[in-house]
Amino acid sequence: MVGAVLESRKFRSVELIYGAVHGVRGILDEDFYDLTQETTHNLELVANTPSSALGSTRDKPDLKYCQEIFKVLRAHKIGYFFYTGGNDSSDTVRIVNDEARKADYNLRCIHIPKTIDNDLVENDHTPGFPSAARYVAQAFMGINLDNAALTGIYIGVVMGRHAGFLTAASALGKKFSDDGPHLIYMPERTFDIDRFIGDVRQVYERYGRCVVAVSEGIHDGSGEPIIAKLAKEVERDAHGNVQLSGSGALADLLTQKVKEELQITRVRGDTLGYIQRSFVGCVSDVDQNEAREVGEKAVQYGMFGDRDGSVTIKRTGHYSVDYELVPLEMVAGKTRTMPDEFITASGHDVTDEFRMYLRPLLGKGMPDAHRLRPNKVPKILAASS
Repeated sequence: MVGAVLESRKFRSVELIYGAVHGVRGILDEDFYDLTQETTHNLELVANTPSSALGSTRDKPDLKYCQEIFKVLRAHKIGYFFYTGGNDSSDTVRIVNDEARKADYNLRCIHIPKTIDNDLVENDHTPGFPSAARYVAQAFMGINLDNAALTGIYIGVVMGRHAGFLTAASALGKKFSDDGPHLIYMPERTFDIDRFIGDVRQVYERYGRCVVAVSEGIHDGSGEPIIAKLAKEVERDAHGNVQLSGSGALADLLTQKVKEELQITRVRGDTLGYIQRSFVGCVSDVDQNEAREVGEKAVQYGMFGDRDGSVTIKRTGHYSVDYELVPLEMVAGKTRTMPDEFITASGHDVTDEFRMYLRPLLGKGMPDAHRLRPNKVPKILAASS
């Protein structure tokens, strides 16, 4: 947002810059902040603050909704529409763009990528994901240390309905061969309860402990979410989808299942929840820079080009990127998932190729974990007896 606002201020033809409060809901309600009046200093402070300064929304606009959006934009004589978000947001931009063309109204429509799920097609990765991945990696680094200190079984549930990138990021917290997470389950692979119990048993017998990372969107062979199979009742959102985030249900259900099947008392579970997407102080510098740049590039494409589209991030080297504007229909409403080469043949771990993909995105200053060397002192009493 800050990248787009500051870049827009450079153009004399731009008279006003509005920010829609709570996204498209703010457009319908004509609830705008006049960002023209914001100081550069405050914008820079906001740029270093996680979450959404304008607020967000769970509204999923259909054609009628988008027609109302266009109606408001036209009434306010808006000439450039920049919308930040994931695949649903890109689809909204596409529909609004279509409505503007039908009305022969000159409106540049640019989608700016942002989603911690990292599930936008045409992108190497999306802003928000690297910082959230950094948090997940550090969280599991700490979880592993705690689990090694007081052994048992730990199950951590990570965000991701269809894409397992965030859950897979837990692997970047590993340093030694016996570090957790020992098992990583992503929605790109079918989850079988019996096999899961067998995997946990095998790891526990080998190491005397087990750390598991699980995507909230894991499902069985029919596509039914595992939480729906294990829970007596499930909550659904406004679109009829099973509510995966916002509760610790899946972690509780899986830990209970492990306790019952393996007869192990120390089994614990957590849901990382919303904290992973807005944790203050755990930000990738790579992510910060690229988030600023996609906002800037969106404005440049809007001002210098005569095209609508979605800004995308393309990796060009071991770690360097370039930006490209692609047609909205190439991104809108589509979902990217983890490619097969990122997941091991076992289906419950990630490959070195994934580690190489993610490592530069996490940025500078990733913490490290260390161990005491096991220089054991010989036993005296046991030897004499």
